[in-house]
Amino acid sequence: MPPPVHMSVATRTVTHMTRTSPTFYCTECGWNAVKWVGRCSECHTWGTVIEGGSARSTRAIRPSEGRAAVRIGDITTRNTSHRPCGITEVDRVLGGGIVAGAAVLLSGDPGVGKSTLLLEVAARAAATGLRVLYVTAEESLTQVRLRADRTRAIHAELFVAAETDLAAILGHINDIQPGLLIVDSVQTVASSLIDGLPGHPSQVREVATSLIRTAKERNLPILLVGHVIKDGSIAGPRVLEHLVDVVCQFEGDRQTSLRFIRTLKNRFGPTDEVGCFEMTGDGIAEIPDPSGLFRSTVPGAVSGTCVTVALEGKRAFPVEVQALVVATKAPQPRRTMNGVDPSRVAMIIAVLERHAGLRSLSEHDVYVSTVGGIRLSEPGADLAIALAITSAVCDTAIPNEFAVFGEISLTGDVRPVTAAQQRATEARRLGYTTTLDTAVGNVRAAIGQVLTATQKEEAA
Repeated sequence: MPPPVHMSVATRTVTHMTRTSPTFYCTECGWNAVKWVGRCSECHTWGTVIEGGSARSTRAIRPSEGRAAVRIGDITTRNTSHRPCGITEVDRVLGGGIVAGAAVLLSGDPGVGKSTLLLEVAARAAATGLRVLYVTAEESLTQVRLRADRTRAIHAELFVAAETDLAAILGHINDIQPGLLIVDSVQTVASSLIDGLPGHPSQVREVATSLIRTAKERNLPILLVGHVIKDGSIAGPRVLEHLVDVVCQFEGDRQTSLRFIRTLKNRFGPTDEVGCFEMTGDGIAEIPDPSGLFRSTVPGAVSGTCVTVALEGKRAFPVEVQALVVATKAPQPRRTMNGVDPSRVAMIIAVLERHAGLRSLSEHDVYVSTVGGIRLSEPGADLAIALAITSAVCDTAIPNEFAVFGEISLTGDVRPVTAAQQRATEARRLGYTTTLDTAVGNVRAAIGQVLTATQKEEAA
């Protein structure tokens, strides 16, 4: 009988290490785990950990002939300049137009007009001689045709396909050979190579990666529509925003016809430009000069109003702030705001009571609103809000030639704002002969200067 064979501890360890065990990874952030868990330990997302097969080592391979590393000075930049799409406001935001091979992601709330805008972009681009393929994964061909009839977006070089399969979309690209591709939307397209329903993070990643790879290989610009979730962020994996070259956001209030498009990321241009549009019954119309949209048309000066010069991106335009102050006997006076930050208005009211002598505001309801539905989020509108409230309390109309801008601190001082010279230049261009800014020193001095000018105007 042969003696028993004893295995050493080192041998047992090596034997155990040579086994291949299945690995799991998170489809949201890429975190790896040796066993399945319901919640990712890295991004804390539920239901995104899936099995990814066995661990494998990566070995070096020789790059293909067309992918070898080259000197940066030998790289040509031909055919990579911006090409206008036919809509001036979109070209402004993109930095001059669409770059060949670029991937642009457009996001926005449901019903804001993303599909209408992109159909207009497709028609304008087709009118310049560019062949355009518009892929709709949410609507039928008849629905797109009805919108095109309403917006007059019909052209011979504009092709429309209703597809939700990635392979079919790639087949349409091979058949039509477009110069511009629009996909509406990336969350409703699925690939048969990936398990999961359309909109799943793995599906969105695969669809976006395949389309962007096709765009780079063919030098084909592509516009993707992205859905947003209830907190305003783009649905799907965060990697989607890293894959594309440009991320644009289409904003607007359903109660008004005004729309803004701004860039959150742009590899080929600035990220501080804003495009203005107006939704009409015939589609979407660009607004090259929005200076008259946010002021009332009432002739003459009215108490409780003040004009500020707001800055959206690189564009400065006047915005009228209106205030209404009403006496109340309620223990808690009402503070109602529309288009301005409520917490900032509450701070301005406290500063007016403490540093401007308006002690009676604690016994009044205060209502503050902007004209035209625009939202003022920058601190440069503080001085206009303060003067509008003061004008309502004193029942004194601020002269029409006044335009003010400045940030108010808790000490009552008026602090400087960005692009003050640009704001003043725009105010003078529109006929405002007197501007109040940081030169007034503090809010009490600003109120005194305005009241003095008002008394002189009334005496004259």
